[in-house]
Amino acid sequence: MRKSLGWLLSLVVLIGTMGAAGFTAQAATAAGPEAGADIKDQILAVPGMSLVEEKPYPGYRFFVLNYVQPVDHKNPWKGTFKQRLTLLHKDTSRPTVFFTSGYNVNTNPRRSEPTTIVDGNQVSMEYRFFTPSRPDPANWANLDIWQAASDQHRIFTALKKIYTKNWLATGGSKGGMTATYFERFYPRDMDGVVAYVAPNDVVNNEDSAYDRFFTKVGTKECRDKLNAVQREALVRRDALEVKYAAAAAENGWTFTTVGNLDKAYEAVVLDYVWAFWQYSLLADCAAVPTAATASDQEIWDSIDAISGFSAYADQGLETYTPYYYQAGTQLGSPDIKMPHLGNLSRYGYQPPRNFVPRDIPMTFQPKVMASVDNWVRDNANQMLFVYGQNDPWGAEPFHLGYGTRDSYVMTAPGANHGANVAKLLDGERELATAKILQWAGVAPAAALTGEAKAAAPLATPDAQLDQRDLEREPQLRP
Repeated sequence: MRKSLGWLLSLVVLIGTMGAAGFTAQAATAAGPEAGADIKDQILAVPGMSLVEEKPYPGYRFFVLNYVQPVDHKNPWKGTFKQRLTLLHKDTSRPTVFFTSGYNVNTNPRRSEPTTIVDGNQVSMEYRFFTPSRPDPANWANLDIWQAASDQHRIFTALKKIYTKNWLATGGSKGGMTATYFERFYPRDMDGVVAYVAPNDVVNNEDSAYDRFFTKVGTKECRDKLNAVQREALVRRDALEVKYAAAAAENGWTFTTVGNLDKAYEAVVLDYVWAFWQYSLLADCAAVPTAATASDQEIWDSIDAISGFSAYADQGLETYTPYYYQAGTQLGSPDIKMPHLGNLSRYGYQPPRNFVPRDIPMTFQPKVMASVDNWVRDNANQMLFVYGQNDPWGAEPFHLGYGTRDSYVMTAPGANHGANVAKLLDGERELATAKILQWAGVAPAAALTGEAKAAAPLATPDAQLDQRDLEREPQLRP
């Protein structure tokens, strides 16, 4: 009896703290926000919303917030956690862009490209299980794409009563995937989606598209030069691992999760070619050393600059544990053949399981990505996918089928993982801009009549707001 009563009380308390967000939101939506109320007061009136800090920025109000979310949206009585988000407020009369990076949220004012195009507000969400947005205790089974989409849905529902104009979802890389999954599970929430460089690993064990990519990307001269440095780093493994051990001692790096320094070293080296094309441009190949004449230090410096020797230390992996967990349970991860390495590789591409602490259980779900891919092919409506020609992640992109409406896949020539609308060829850039404005409900008359050339971003450029954060994303290796 005591146990049953305890469960009932827990349910009542949760309905009061979290379920109230739904009931109260309905009443608030009917009544509308209080006329003349300060925007901060309106936001903090949302049940479950709390202020971390407000940071001033000219022309905007910028808030760092926490929002109470259920640990498990299917069983909301099982507990809650605080999810961090930010809000760049322009005006409630403007459209709103919902940005996701798929990782931690930046707590400094930033503006995504669609936000600049539509001159709107921006809500940015930290992905669940990235600290501090991690339940305690953490049941990792609650980290999946549906739960994350449901986080986003609840935030949208809570803020839509304040920001009543059109909403767009956007993000790059894992953030682009996140925006796509949100649309797949809650297709009625957003008025449009702009997904940048979003990988689409439909069949995890079929990665020949990446092999084909690496045989033709850039120029043969550059490919050969990169392959030679990568091979040389394994030829000189003994000498360079002495340097690695010294760097580890100096920086306090440990290798418990991956197993040992040797495994970490090879993982970094095997990332080298992929990471170059992900983050660099063809012109940057001139700075790559010539392997045959390079010193150990030159080889070390090139590998470190492009792959990063801290990446597979415990201290480098810890931040990205949720990412590797998802790669090994739902998202999948690419593999490539590297014949130029011969028998120098001892471990091959190591699976995500090697980069997640062993006390966290993982089981791969092979049908999840196929389900998303099928949905996009058959149901995409007002979705734009942008890829970079020289970005490895674009080797397996999203595709559109006959059932899609007003949706597009565009590729920026010569671009890497930083591809965006501004880097598209003129015709596509103007069309993409016109569509984003149209979906946001702020398209000028010329754009609405088909004159895409008249479409241009509405906001004045701002070097600080518009900078892309260069946080290095981890490489996925199954």
